[in-house]
Amino acid sequence: MFKIDNEFKNANVPRTIRFTEKLFNQLNKYAAKNDVSFNYLVLQCCKYAMDNADDK
Repeated sequence: MFKIDNEFKNANVPRTIRFTEKLFNQLNKYAAKNDVSFNYLVLQCCKYAMDNADDK
């Protein structure tokens, strides 16, 4: 289950990433619904994907 975590409050490495418009809108809505920033949500999604990858 996906849960919002406070682990990434001090993320400070800048990167440029491109999203499809549909995914960007979905992420923005989810971030707003959960009262977190878009950036923070993307970090959480990446961590969740890495923690649940099949290659462990």
